[in-house]
Amino acid sequence: MGEVSRGARALVVCPDIRGISYDLDAQSRLAEAEGLALAIGIVIAESFTLPVREVRPNLLFGAGQVDNIRIACEQNEAELVVVDGALTPIQQRNLEDKLGRKVIDRTGLILEIFGERAATAEGRLQVELAHLDYQQSRLVRSWTHLERQRGGFGFLGGPGETQIEADRRMIRQRMGRLRKELEQVRKTRGLHRERRERAPWPVVALVGYTNAGKSTLFNRLTGAEVMAEDLLFATLDPTMRAIALPGVEKAILSDTVGFISDLPTQLVAAFRATLEEVTSADVICHVRDISNPSTGAQKAQVLEVLRDLGVVEEGEASSIPILEIWNKWDQLAPADAEELASQIEGADDIVALSALTGEGVDSLLERLGEMLTRNAALRTFEVAASDGRRIAWLHAHGEVIEDIEAEEGAAKRLITVRLNPKELGQFEALR
Repeated sequence: MGEVSRGARALVVCPDIRGISYDLDAQSRLAEAEGLALAIGIVIAESFTLPVREVRPNLLFGAGQVDNIRIACEQNEAELVVVDGALTPIQQRNLEDKLGRKVIDRTGLILEIFGERAATAEGRLQVELAHLDYQQSRLVRSWTHLERQRGGFGFLGGPGETQIEADRRMIRQRMGRLRKELEQVRKTRGLHRERRERAPWPVVALVGYTNAGKSTLFNRLTGAEVMAEDLLFATLDPTMRAIALPGVEKAILSDTVGFISDLPTQLVAAFRATLEEVTSADVICHVRDISNPSTGAQKAQVLEVLRDLGVVEEGEASSIPILEIWNKWDQLAPADAEELASQIEGADDIVALSALTGEGVDSLLERLGEMLTRNAALRTFEVAASDGRRIAWLHAHGEVIEDIEAEEGAAKRLITVRLNPKELGQFEALR
């Protein structure tokens, strides 16, 4: 990666282009751009939005606006300019020439963050593939060290091959190898998921906009120490831990990557891959930062991605139960908290809490327990007294109400147990 150095002083510019419909208003987008810069260790010298009436193909901004950016850089001793939008290679190069400074766009910045956060093999492969795709059009020379030495075969290009053609071919070959490696990783993860689906434990997936507090809540519920900082994309790879819930001996809690508006196209595949776990969850917890002024727009972004994954249908109907968690309740003004509390009074699909202080977490655990046992029904099974495996399974995974011998000295036992449909299917598969 290496585009951005930690501690670099930067000017953050958010273009507000006339005629474009944005998911968030200009100030919210600027705040998100600042968050992205802070997440990679950049020092923000100054930040502002710039209205763009007409996009200039060579610079994006007008000549006067470029001069103003250059003056602001000089006044603030900024060595880097972050543009919260997509720049073409020509625009990026021309801006760097005019400003005399490194310029990075939103895609490049998010790639830097993903590259730093990716912890699993698949995460690292996805990020490298996305970065190569991004670099293909820019042909940054730093990639040429990967495979400079070539054999003498004609199909690899002879001495007349230009440097740009060599770089482009090298990037394509590397991307081809990465795609093969990713396919193997996906197959392995698919096998792991199948194994988990056969396991008796329900899965609860945390989803939400980045910085909504998912990882803080995950740590609160599991006692784990997942990176949870006030940063965008503090976690990238999905993390799983076991938790106990009322009426449920064991459940698997999964923390996923935070959602974000206008995700760069190169990263959509990497982003969606980390969310595949959501499609096999028994309950989805949608964690919202209820204190954020853009919480409504952020909710719409999350539902849009869940819709793309096939979890949410048109409207807000969901194939998997979704529980909304209104987090950061402790950051609300008393009057706002009172008004919101009246809105959710009696709602069984919303829980208000503070993951930071722990207030409301017990209510969340009770609600999750209810949702996971909601469809459980009493069933009575006649099991051979010698079938210790099935008897032990019922005691371990269901709520056993009664366990008696069918008759004195009989070889069978009558066990009355509360099971949900998933558990019933798993028990019936034990032969």
